[in-house]
Amino acid sequence: MLLVHGVSTYSFIWRKIVPLLDRDYQVLGIDLPGCGASGKGIEEPYSIKRLASLVNDFLEKKGIQKIHLVGHDVGGGVAQIFAVSFPEKLFSLTLMNSVAYDFWPVQPIIALRTPIIRQLAMATLDKGALRMIVRRGLYHKENLTKELLNDFWEPLKTKEGRKAFLHFVACLDNNELLEIEKKLHQLQLPVLVMRGDADPYLSAAIAEKLAQNIPGAKLVIIPTGSHFMQEDEPELIARELKMFFAVHDHD
Repeated sequence: MLLVHGVSTYSFIWRKIVPLLDRDYQVLGIDLPGCGASGKGIEEPYSIKRLASLVNDFLEKKGIQKIHLVGHDVGGGVAQIFAVSFPEKLFSLTLMNSVAYDFWPVQPIIALRTPIIRQLAMATLDKGALRMIVRRGLYHKENLTKELLNDFWEPLKTKEGRKAFLHFVACLDNNELLEIEKKLHQLQLPVLVMRGDADPYLSAAIAEKLAQNIPGAKLVIIPTGSHFMQEDEPELIARELKMFFAVHDHD
């Protein structure tokens, strides 16, 4: 299975889930360009389409022919484009608190597209601001430990990292997901839509529309999960994933 993170995170966001799954599956988590330990160059666009293409390149280089694909937040958008482009490479698709359609981008992402706001963000993007964003995205506020905040902050410690983060945000375009809407609704794949119901950043309407319009999609609501649901309810998420995968391992 391949895990794809979203904006403001990187592969560390799966840290509590991977140990619950790696006995049964080969679990891979990637850092998208500009995120985590990946390159921080801003010469190339980090469009969702391009990121989906890079995921395919990654699988080809690894010689991996078929996967369970799990995407969170913007990673869910990457996963949607991958699914309609390379359906033959998927056992299943899971979308967790995913972006979709034109229900996003949301604040503060919209503001970060404005040059003057980007400049301001470069100057003021500090741990205090990040702490507020992360805390708001957790249901169990006590999970916001110093260690967790340090993990979120790690790629933003350098000017290069902050520039790459802002470039990532500036490249996001929901038109790329609107373009695939018809193909998405014609997917002949097992699809699981998971929503942390306390997510303040992405609306419930996204998950509901995805589940309603993708044939046979299963919707799982986690009341005690917020946007960073991997931190809130890792055991519950792992259990749902394993049950879903078990049915579709050989589809």
